[in-house]
Amino acid sequence: LVRMEKYCSLLVHFDKGTPALANEIKEALQGNDVPAKIDAMKNAIMLLLNGETLPQLFITIVRYVLPSEDHTIQKLLLLYLEIIDKTDGKGRVLPEMILICQNLRNNLQHPNEYIRGVTLRFLCRLSEIEIIEPLIPSIISNLEHRHPYVRRNAILAVMSIYKLPQGEQLLADAPETIEKFLSTEQDPSAKRNVFLMLFNCAQDRAINYLLSNADRVPDWGELLQMVVLELIRKVCRTKKDEKGRYIKIIISLLNAPSAAVVYECAGTLVSLSSAPTAIRAAANTYCQLLLSQSDNNVKLILLDRLNELKTTHRDIMVDMIMDVLRALSSPNLDIRRKTLDIVLELITPRNVNEVVLTLKKEVVKTQSGELEKNGEYRQMLIQAIHSCAIKYPEVASTVVHLLMDFLGDSNVASAMDVIIFVREIIETNPKLRVSIITRLLDTFYQIRAARVCACALWIVGEYCLSLSEIESGIATIKQCLGDLPFFSVSEDEESGESSRKIQQATAISVSSRRPAILADGTYATQSAASETALTSPAVVQGSLTTSNLRSILLAGDFFLGAVIACTLTKLILRLEEVQSVKVELNKASTAVVLILVAVLQLGKSSVLPHPIDNDSYDRIIICIRLLCNLGDSSVRSIWLKACRESFVRMLSEKQARETEEIKAKSLISHSQPDDLIDFYHLKSRKGMSQLELEDQVQDDLKRATGEFVKDGDDANKLNRIVQLTGFSDPVYAEAYVTVHHYDILLDVTVINRTKETLQNLCLELATMGDLKLVERPQNYTLAPESSKQIKANIKVSSTETGVIFGNIVYETSNVLERNVVVLNDIHIDIMDYISPAVCTDAAFRTMWAEFEWENK
Repeated sequence: LVRMEKYCSLLVHFDKGTPALANEIKEALQGNDVPAKIDAMKNAIMLLLNGETLPQLFITIVRYVLPSEDHTIQKLLLLYLEIIDKTDGKGRVLPEMILICQNLRNNLQHPNEYIRGVTLRFLCRLSEIEIIEPLIPSIISNLEHRHPYVRRNAILAVMSIYKLPQGEQLLADAPETIEKFLSTEQDPSAKRNVFLMLFNCAQDRAINYLLSNADRVPDWGELLQMVVLELIRKVCRTKKDEKGRYIKIIISLLNAPSAAVVYECAGTLVSLSSAPTAIRAAANTYCQLLLSQSDNNVKLILLDRLNELKTTHRDIMVDMIMDVLRALSSPNLDIRRKTLDIVLELITPRNVNEVVLTLKKEVVKTQSGELEKNGEYRQMLIQAIHSCAIKYPEVASTVVHLLMDFLGDSNVASAMDVIIFVREIIETNPKLRVSIITRLLDTFYQIRAARVCACALWIVGEYCLSLSEIESGIATIKQCLGDLPFFSVSEDEESGESSRKIQQATAISVSSRRPAILADGTYATQSAASETALTSPAVVQGSLTTSNLRSILLAGDFFLGAVIACTLTKLILRLEEVQSVKVELNKASTAVVLILVAVLQLGKSSVLPHPIDNDSYDRIIICIRLLCNLGDSSVRSIWLKACRESFVRMLSEKQARETEEIKAKSLISHSQPDDLIDFYHLKSRKGMSQLELEDQVQDDLKRATGEFVKDGDDANKLNRIVQLTGFSDPVYAEAYVTVHHYDILLDVTVINRTKETLQNLCLELATMGDLKLVERPQNYTLAPESSKQIKANIKVSSTETGVIFGNIVYETSNVLERNVVVLNDIHIDIMDYISPAVCTDAAFRTMWAEFEWENK
């Protein structure tokens, strides 16, 4: 990390100038004060990381810091030696570096284990052969040190040196030497490092040791087991025919006590095998970890893995649906949301009743009010139950009445989800119409939100069909509106005085008749309060608790007033069809007209701060005219049939859209006519376990259905290739750009088109915008007409448009000057970070309101 960050363009500001600070560091290093020396070394390292060279400090550090016995100073010294440039411009080791060799040798033979260990750790990050070569005997001797801290770092040092270009010459017998420690080493960390060394440097030896000790793998330490799984993944990618031998080892590790090992085992199983037995074992493992782990981040990762399994192995995951549902016990909303998303895609006619029963229990639990976000959780559950009922209408009867208890929920979004669910179910399930209407009329007074009231009134107007239902609907609305009028005027105003006196009296009455908030939180005018003061307190309390529509109207919501007018008009029109007694019809129609006139009077009065809007006014006037002329049959068909038909058409279009999406997904095929098909039944089955046989079947099915080919592999790769240089340039370069969340990976192919060897070829990149280059550029040697793959990682700070630019610098043997080829710019667009997704209209409107786009 220190080596990478050294070449970062970030500069840390110092208050004092660099020359003065360098002199102060030099004076502090020459003194005997240990804390002052520590601070001076830290400042020197900071300056070096920020681009200063400080060549004058090297000799001072060699003279005054190298001999120090303080552990902190020695650790800072090794950091300093790691940062400084140890070679000149031509790649040769500086002569003064020989001065530190003796100190490193002394540290490797130091009686203190910590000094030996940190020095060995430092050697892991050293790549200069001239410095390392004299230290080889001391490094080898530390492999048999009594302390495990020294041994484990000595093994890592041997591995790092062996991986250098000339490492095999320095340590020719390193794999044989290291392998001997596998049988004798007792420390888990050291043994893990031994196996890691063989894994990286002598893979065949590691495989032989693993297979010869396969029965004892479950007894090994956690660290060693993790390396074993990594080895298995690497081997099985190259030798797919041998994966049956390794899957047995993986399955034996599924019962390991370490959660990390078990998680890696499940992931390895999924990546190597498609057999139902293996997938079921991995899914079981994920579900067990989901219940046993308390960390929310771990739970989210496990749910992601289960979601991936659901995509590729849905049939197996369907059987695990109840195990996944147990994750709802977590109080975290993100975990619950992700759990419900997975479960809803695994519902089948066989398990829908169990799932809905569990969801009903969770809804009941939210009534306790112990958690702050119970309302949001209840909303998610209602939406989930809604989805289940739409897919499988037979379960609607078991949940619709329970959910209607939440129509008066303080969480408006939750109550809105319930009423939309009820509206859809009453249309799709005609058998439930009578019970839903009865329950809705019984609980109507509990509704407090205007939007929920409007939707409930529409249901009442459309689905109250019998005489008793229509009469109950009109009576319920009247009860919720309370006594008429909505406001009263004084006697002076009722007398026939001049208009000026009327206006003055109205102004006086308005000043004394503003809306008042009553004890239960509802609104009433002063006049209404004075009227109720004449009656008994019990009657007042009763009318106030049921007058929810009156409260919303007095708050100035005249859109709801227009909805009330339309609903009452529909009910009168339906009453005309079923009521044979003309007198009763006229009586009901007159009462409704009085209500509508009272709403208009309230809207046109000065009691409320805002008058009625024109749209609502026109709507109510149309309703009054229709009620005064009930004989028009053409208008009746528009009011009683056209609205319902529009709603049915909306539902059918929604269902058709979902069906089309499912069909479109199923029609995508990735298999080609000339793809190879491996016939499972013609293969020899000798020596194959049941798991291997299942795996063969699944592989054949995948090849036949094209699952092995991803849609983004070939065609999309070509679209992401950016040409960086021209075809006539001596060096041709093109980049394959991969954007993954906040990481950008550039896979650059560099081709030497000349007949000469290119030395010190370096891809130098720079960024503009909120992009940061992670890795420092490295030098390469490119043979004539050869190519090289260079990878560059770039971190993204924010999802804004950025630009990557740079050049390729190289030298040739004939020309001493460096040649430069300027690269084309790579534009990183914000659209690269955006992936398409689907959400409901209500969710979109909620997010739109939260982001406040219009205001910003």
